[in-house]
Formats: sequence, structure tokens, C-alpha cells
Amino acid sequence: MPIIPPPRREQRMTSEEIKARLIFVVACALSLTFVVATMSLIYGLLFVTQPLEVSDNDKSAWATLQPLLLFLTGSLAGLLSANGLKDKPKGKQDEQ
Repeated sequence: MPIIPPPRREQRMTSEEIKARLIFVVACALSLTFVVATMSLIYGLLFVTQPLEVSDNDKSAWATLQPLLLFLTGSLAGLLSANGLKDKPKGKQDEQ
């Protein structure tokens, strides 16, 4: 059975379309990383039996994960909030 390739686009994508897709992929990757890290922390707190004293390895793991999650949250928020602020469509001029 022959493999049929997907249909090609008649026009090439503009730079705005490429940038929009790139931002979407990066935002999805950051969101997925953030959700997986958060869910693993919650699972570790709720369902894993913990001793009364925290070990040195656990302290270092929490100390490492805290700035990682803060960085992911800040970069995702910055990426999504600043997306529409820089680019303006080329066809429209500001009327004054």
C-alpha cells in the first residue's frame, strides 16, 4: 500500500505565522514541564510515606526544585504576556 504524503500548502507561511507556532510550541513545552514537576511534588508529599525528620537529600531536592518552578512560571508568564506587545501588523498604520 503506497504512503500518501500530506497535501502541501499553496503559500508559504509568513514570519508572523511561524513565530506564532514557535511561541505555541515553547509555551506547551514549558507548561508540560511545569505540570509534571508540580504533580510529582504533590505526589511525593501526599502518597509517599515520609519520615518525621527531613533528610539532607530531600532538602537539597526541594532547594533545587523551588527556583526551577519559579523560573518556569516566570518565563511562561513573560512569554505569553509579552507575545502581543511587540508585534504590530505591517499593513496597519497608527492613526493620529
